[in-house]
Amino acid sequence: MKRSEYLARWLGVGLGVVGGFLLGYFMVRGNARPGWAIIGLTTLEGLIFAYLGTPYLLGGWRKINFRLTSTPLPDLLSGLLGIVVGLVIAALIGVFVRDLPYGVALSFVLALLLAAQGASLGLTRRAELAALFFGGGRTEADSHRMPAVLLDTSVIIDGRILDIAKTGFLDMPLVILSSVLRELQTVADSADVTRRRRGRRGLDVLTEMQKEPSINLQVTEDEGAAAGEIDAHLVRTAKRRGWAIMTNDFNLNRIARLEGVAVLNLNELAQAMRPVAIPGEEVVVTVAREGKEPGQGVGSLDDGTMVVIQNGRRLLNQTITAVVTSVIQTSAGRMIFAEPASADSRRPPSRVKPREEVRATPHEESC
Repeated sequence: MKRSEYLARWLGVGLGVVGGFLLGYFMVRGNARPGWAIIGLTTLEGLIFAYLGTPYLLGGWRKINFRLTSTPLPDLLSGLLGIVVGLVIAALIGVFVRDLPYGVALSFVLALLLAAQGASLGLTRRAELAALFFGGGRTEADSHRMPAVLLDTSVIIDGRILDIAKTGFLDMPLVILSSVLRELQTVADSADVTRRRRGRRGLDVLTEMQKEPSINLQVTEDEGAAAGEIDAHLVRTAKRRGWAIMTNDFNLNRIARLEGVAVLNLNELAQAMRPVAIPGEEVVVTVAREGKEPGQGVGSLDDGTMVVIQNGRRLLNQTITAVVTSVIQTSAGRMIFAEPASADSRRPPSRVKPREEVRATPHEESC
């Protein structure tokens, strides 16, 4: 427990004891007989209620303080304007209900409800209200632009986000929640060697991104999330603020899309950026293993695309030039079918031509 929380708790206990004592004193002040038992009972009740209730009051105050410090100033002003409008409407209605039975209490409750509703409308409809009263508003191009992107732990550890951000394709702010940083720190401090290496790689990626002046990287303080609930916390934060999420996590991808949150998946981007092979085009591939069908050989391109080579079994462990015959798309990705271009297209990777073969004289060429 922090020192400030400790002092606040005991201060609350002291106020509870004083309040209980005064309550008991005023209860027995008019009686002729001494009421020390009642005073002691009310004092004990004040002590117990204050000791148990102070943590809840402190927790509520911390949440209110966090909301005030993390909410942007335009949203605060819009919410304050909504409260003022709600109170004005409640005062106008209170003129007519004041003379009714329990009219004062009804006016008070109505003022609270309208003030809360005004604050909610001011916070959630700030853009529409600004466009209504001041004109302008967001254009169609701005309405489709993502205001910010939340980075998940998986996409930070992956590391490709650094190279993509350097190219300038991501012109929106990249936001990292403090809870994500704490999770990354936990992974970096893990006892498992592999997890520790992955966590430190993620921290190194963030350090390099901070050094790049062209990358708008922001760290935002948040309330944090319980263990195992970081994905749900990311989705709630992105949905509340209208941000997108960048992740490689398949489950987080599905949950965010179901909640209506925009998702940027680097694996889907890499899949879309694979080169398209056209039938009749030549590709250079190394036949690495046998295929399922008789005589087939299987290799792969640099990006991992599988290439099935007809009559390629006899060319195992050789680098050849193959001609694409067809391309099919499967659930696992793109698959290319090809056949060897010619018998002279084999290219052993370790063979280097001598200088005499490379530079032939005109007399040798005529022969």
